[in-house]
Amino acid sequence: MTNLGDLEIFAKVAATGSMSLAGRALGFSPAVVSKRIKRLEDRLGTRLLQRTTRQISLTEAGQGFYDRVLGILAGLEEAEFYISGRSAQMHGTLKVSAPTSFGRMHIAPHLKRFMDAHPDLAINLVLADEFSDIVGGGFDLAIRIAELTDSSLVARRLAPVRRVLCASPDYLKANGTPESIDDLKRHRCLPAHNNDVWRLEGPDGALSIRPEGMLVTNSSEVIREAVIAGLGIALRSTWDIGAELKSGQLIQVLPAHEGSRNVALSAVYPSRQFLPAKVRLFIDYLAELYGPVPYWER
Repeated sequence: MTNLGDLEIFAKVAATGSMSLAGRALGFSPAVVSKRIKRLEDRLGTRLLQRTTRQISLTEAGQGFYDRVLGILAGLEEAEFYISGRSAQMHGTLKVSAPTSFGRMHIAPHLKRFMDAHPDLAINLVLADEFSDIVGGGFDLAIRIAELTDSSLVARRLAPVRRVLCASPDYLKANGTPESIDDLKRHRCLPAHNNDVWRLEGPDGALSIRPEGMLVTNSSEVIREAVIAGLGIALRSTWDIGAELKSGQLIQVLPAHEGSRNVALSAVYPSRQFLPAKVRLFIDYLAELYGPVPYWER
């Protein structure tokens, strides 16, 4: 019978693409990792990994084996979780990917309560505005704000996302308040990305516009600061600018039109028959924290 430790080592190498990184994560030297992988391949009678001087990748057989090994390891953790119950302390590391602004504003402030409840569980929170490769990056889950399409990943909706058109009082005083979508053509707009498309819903249904702006940036946080400073009109999520709307620093414009309701806050994770206990606990925690009416909307 194959050693379960060998399966864990193989899964970590496949996820990280590196013997050194896998060994570092599991507390083994690269030489030991290489030896254990070879032992596993010899036992199975097939090559699982393609090794070059620059990278390690899965063979076709290795990919199929990896998909099944993930289910085995997750099932073992699920079995332990079933026996020990929710009161047992989680251990190991939970690796999470999240958007930069959202992670800073709405995940980081709430980590203490979760980690106090599970003091033996380490969290590796990686913030990036681009979608991370969950499997390739070795992530347990990713928090995404998007209109998710069908994929091999599993998604759980955590909260709705409401996006509104907004501007500062100073900007509106100097440039006037738009009264129709067509009026936006005469205003300075602040798309979050170059060639961004604003997908809106209004009284006449869904529509898409491609706003033109003079500011080009790859940072959503720059757009946030620019709209608050009075540089133009932006389409922003209420989780991002809810406090400024309440204080009057920003004013919603064209309130009959808001961002597409298909965009939501979701937890995305690899499709597995069994969900690891640490992942399920964290997703449950966030779902309870945000809920169908998230706190930034209350």
